[in-house]
Amino acid sequence: MEMTFRWYGSKFDTVTLEQIRQIPGVTGVITTLYDTTPGEVWTREAIHALKEEVEASGLHISGIESVNIHDAIKIGSPDREQYIDNYIETLKHLGEEDIHLVCYNFMPVFDWTRTELARVRPDGSTVLAYKQSAVDALVPEKMFESIAGDANGAILPGWEPERMAKVKELFDAYRDVDDEKLFANLKYFLERIMPVCNEYDIRMAIHPDDPAWSVFGLPRIIINRENILRMMKMVDDPHNGVTFCSGSYGTNLENDLLDMIRYLAQEGYILRYQLYSEASSPEELMDETMDEDDRESTCRAWRFAQRYKGQYAPGFMAGWDIGRAAMLTRWGCYLGWITESEAVGILWDLSQKVVEELHSWREFAQSYLFGGLMWKLLCGDSSAGSYLGYLADAATDLLTGKAEQDNGQWRDCPWPAQRKIGFTL
Repeated sequence: MEMTFRWYGSKFDTVTLEQIRQIPGVTGVITTLYDTTPGEVWTREAIHALKEEVEASGLHISGIESVNIHDAIKIGSPDREQYIDNYIETLKHLGEEDIHLVCYNFMPVFDWTRTELARVRPDGSTVLAYKQSAVDALVPEKMFESIAGDANGAILPGWEPERMAKVKELFDAYRDVDDEKLFANLKYFLERIMPVCNEYDIRMAIHPDDPAWSVFGLPRIIINRENILRMMKMVDDPHNGVTFCSGSYGTNLENDLLDMIRYLAQEGYILRYQLYSEASSPEELMDETMDEDDRESTCRAWRFAQRYKGQYAPGFMAGWDIGRAAMLTRWGCYLGWITESEAVGILWDLSQKVVEELHSWREFAQSYLFGGLMWKLLCGDSSAGSYLGYLADAATDLLTGKAEQDNGQWRDCPWPAQRKIGFTL
């Protein structure tokens, strides 16, 4: 896990990089090119200049939020092809500049929605706020006007004035777009960009809709566990991921982070590896909706499972699945979704689940490498070798320590004893 800070750029942010650098533990920033418009190609020169500015302060760009998506892509209008091509070109330039994380959203018309930008709290601090009755009292054309006065001259990402000036036209364009059509357009977009994401190892992390319900009758689809899983399954690629924004997911009381962790612990790559091992041919795992890239990924994963099924049972994937579930637990605790005591209980039960299949930290490291390799094979053969090397170096550091260390971190922590307490996964 890395601690980062949102930075809006030297032209738009009153907080400087030098000030961010003084925050204990912060090593990177999440930023974007705020003087660009949705659909515009980001030049490599502009990205490089931004990167140099950040690195000169002793920080680095950990990710981009956001490369905003043009409305034509969300609507599915004929001109979307050009805007998707532009997006692909931008992703290529980001990859060439060694930036590999992009947070984005697929919300129609309005991005994140608030009715107040500076509500004063009892301690004198100010926060963003949303009040449904205030939204109900407005017509869409007045939404931007109602909050712009609180912006104090700051830029509002996702609320570009040139777009907001055409709100009525945008609502007309979205008139025939419901949840199903928006899902279809998201799928089309993701399928188009995944090849370049695989080539440059760019992780796309969709931001949940904020708030997680319809605003002014517009469709909202990234709102709960069911829809997130649907999005990930309809474009089953390791570079198609999600942003775990506690504020956005928390607006929907149906969302349950613990349930998401349990799902990952129980039905992750253990199940996938088992299915691929039992299939007599890759064709058994395919369906008519798969394109050529999907079929090639399926064939790679099937060959991998067939090669190792005699040596490793599906349970050997426990290290990979449990390792990721533990990471999600730590994030959830850090973001305040779950308490520290809840996190400790979950981590204990994860440890009990992993000792059912594995017997040492060394075996855990081997399992994590094994699962990571299968994950990377689904991205593309060329990326598997480099990622395996990265994982091997990380595991070696943990097991034996770096050259300047006497021991690895894992040697200071005994392998968990098998004793059942806490939550049931």
